[in-house]
Amino acid sequence: MFSLMSAKTILSAHALQNARPPVPSKRRLRVLLWFSAFTGVAVLCFLGWGSNLLIASDPLPDHVDGAVVLQGSMAAEKARLSGAIELLVRGTAAGVLLSVPRESYWGQPIAPVARSYIERNYGGDVAAKVKFCQTGPEVDSTAQEAEAIGICLQEPQWHTVVVVTSNYHSRRARMIWRKTIGKQYPGIRIWIDGVADPDFQQPWWRSRRSAKIWLMESSKLVVRLFGGE
Repeated sequence: MFSLMSAKTILSAHALQNARPPVPSKRRLRVLLWFSAFTGVAVLCFLGWGSNLLIASDPLPDHVDGAVVLQGSMAAEKARLSGAIELLVRGTAAGVLLSVPRESYWGQPIAPVARSYIERNYGGDVAAKVKFCQTGPEVDSTAQEAEAIGICLQEPQWHTVVVVTSNYHSRRARMIWRKTIGKQYPGIRIWIDGVADPDFQQPWWRSRRSAKIWLMESSKLVVRLFGGE
């Protein structure tokens, strides 16, 4: 009887031992630690340099025929216009072409309001060198805007152009402009100048607006890389 009870006790202890979760081996623990370290470094790099995925400004030549300002939000438009005017004032660009909607939501023409703003803030001499490319409601993407502006570039016969846009929009804009304009107007050379945008603060992940811009622009860039618009 004693032997039978001892045997049952030994079997129960053995079964309990087998039921316990296995202790990770040193090799598994080492792999887990390396994976955690790699993930941590990747996250830090992503937070620190994630915005660089969107930014791609070109070294600009000494002189171009004109600077083109792309449409954006109110804050973005002012920053882009300021960057283009700076190129004009220092002699890098001979003129500025400002892309604007033909009219506001309430049917008011935009170009006269924009010209008045430029005259008030930069002076009449600068305003006289700014032309407008007015787009209709059908223009709803960077690619469509590039096609519309390409037509406007034919009147002043500009062959060298700096496209001024927000820094977070510069990489995608460069891809679209060089493909669109290069296909339709192969005689036009394009450079991209990405200016600091107050809506896209650094570090980008600390601001809800900046993080939203990063997410949306990154998604559009991925779509563009796979051939989408």
